[in-house]
Amino acid sequence: MSELLQLTATQALAKLHAKEVSSLELTEAHLARIEARKHINAYITLNPEGARAAAKAADAAIAAGNIQPLTGLPLGIKDLFCTNGIRTTAASKFLDNFVPAYESTVTQKLWDAGAVNLGKLNMDEFAMGGSGENSGYGPARNPWNDTLVPGGSSSGSAAAVADYQCYAATGSDTGGSIRQPAAFTGLVGIKPTYGRCSRWGMVAFASSLDQAGVITRSTEDAALLMEIISGHDPKDSTSSPQAVPAWRESLGKLNLKGLRIGLPKEYFIDGLDPKIRTLIEAATRQFEGEGAIIKQISLPHTQYAPAAYYIVAPAEAASNLARYDGIRYGVRKEGKNLVETYLKSRTEGFGAEVKRRIMIGNYALSSGYYDAFYTKAMQIRTLISRDFDKAFEEVDVIFAPTAPTAAFPIGAKSNDPVAMYLGDVFTIPTSLAGLPGMSVNVGTIEENGTRLPVGLQLIGARWNETVILQVAHAWEQMAGLTQPPFQA
Repeated sequence: MSELLQLTATQALAKLHAKEVSSLELTEAHLARIEARKHINAYITLNPEGARAAAKAADAAIAAGNIQPLTGLPLGIKDLFCTNGIRTTAASKFLDNFVPAYESTVTQKLWDAGAVNLGKLNMDEFAMGGSGENSGYGPARNPWNDTLVPGGSSSGSAAAVADYQCYAATGSDTGGSIRQPAAFTGLVGIKPTYGRCSRWGMVAFASSLDQAGVITRSTEDAALLMEIISGHDPKDSTSSPQAVPAWRESLGKLNLKGLRIGLPKEYFIDGLDPKIRTLIEAATRQFEGEGAIIKQISLPHTQYAPAAYYIVAPAEAASNLARYDGIRYGVRKEGKNLVETYLKSRTEGFGAEVKRRIMIGNYALSSGYYDAFYTKAMQIRTLISRDFDKAFEEVDVIFAPTAPTAAFPIGAKSNDPVAMYLGDVFTIPTSLAGLPGMSVNVGTIEENGTRLPVGLQLIGARWNETVILQVAHAWEQMAGLTQPPFQA
């Protein structure tokens, strides 16, 4: 069965729709793989009976010739997306018993397209973290070396796809939570332009930053899935009416000759691992050899991005998480009165990182500090966005590292929140500006005797996912990179 697991999503769909394999066979193979590799801790809640029922329905649909774009494809869903009748925890003990009575727009689009839900994937609690270690259900592990983190917050999504426990997975990206785990696990991860995908039914972290996306093993898979989950949703006021391009059809049609690639000097700094810098520079030279034009550019306000982000995001988180009071839904811890019930429920329900960000956010929004912190951070956010607008007058796409290091050991940064926060230094600016960004595997480096993957971050102008997908696909063809190693 391992050869079935190692197919890409598009390859699996081709076999499914040609009736060379059944959806039930693929589903059973994945469920067996998940059981055999439980130590990776990629899933919080499995959906075996629901998956089998959906697979049987998919096989019947294929037999009848009623084929949708994803009919029969087994997927994993980050536990941030509400799923009707299936427990949705956001990896928080506060929501340990929460079973939604509705479906998120993103997942509903996947089911309407015929996909099969294997289960809900592990993550940092409420998407707050960059390693997966903040989960209330234990950390997911990196399949390349299970003593290392897979990145976060979409830790289970990256671990499951890299470990062949699903063909692809949904993720969410607030400050790098799709791109960084994709980099740490040698995968493709894309965060589209803010507003491209509906946020309805996603458990909120920071509403002006959260955006749904996907983690896959190929750019073609990413393009296909993004076409499905994108588009306007009247239930989400931030959802854009922009038309969804035929991204998959556009792959292979980019003329690299004359493509203008920008290299921002602020991203190639002392804190960047020299081995990562070498790989990215080598990739840039390969594009230059194909006729691309390399330009050094400046994004001068980049240095302020982490500070601005860690005011804006916690402030919005504090506001969004105020609804978790132990009264309406979620875990309730009884106290002697209403205030004590609130205190006990929130104290026992939230993990340390979530509490830290709530406190930071409430402080930034408090009387006397709002203008000094939150307003100033939003002004910096505008300047960062203008930097990108100016840069895209000169270049078509920006190349940058996805993360300053490769995957690090579980526990290495647990007691140093600032070091953990700085791991998102290269992904945060794109999120603050609301731009599309993705990470693709640019090669591997050796760390303590282990080969570990490195991500190349591609950043496009607003609504121009097409160019980053085309460039990523071109890189895959040029580099001939293989998928993550399959661990038996």
